[in-house]
Amino acid sequence: MPKKFTIGFLIVFLSLVTTHCSRPLWNEEINFGILAAQRDLWEEALFRWQKAALSHPDSAAAHNNLAVAFERKGLWDEAKKEYELALKLSPKNSYIKANYENFKKIYEGPEKEGPDKEKSAKEKKNEKK
Repeated sequence: MPKKFTIGFLIVFLSLVTTHCSRPLWNEEINFGILAAQRDLWEEALFRWQKAALSHPDSAAAHNNLAVAFERKGLWDEAKKEYELALKLSPKNSYIKANYENFKKIYEGPEKEGPDKEKSAKEKKNEKK
């Protein structure tokens, strides 16, 4: 009887450990990425969120955070794709909606040139002279 109890206990214990550990691992990547971003370590944040998105492609949070990192690095097309995927995964998420709307206002204005459009216009003027 003690042998059956021990085996049963181990099975229950291992199933609890594996189910408990699988989610926090990718969630830890998201949280670590947030800490990195707060310290202006965008390469690290991007790396962590890419890992989270790869291990859980259905995570709207991971894709939203990836979009923010791509936006921060000036990778507008990648940011847009990630925002759209995050919204597809979680269409009612107000944070993702707000992030995407702000992104569109800033980076998809009438000229669609990104935040450096003023600089680009100045450079164009200098080229004409």
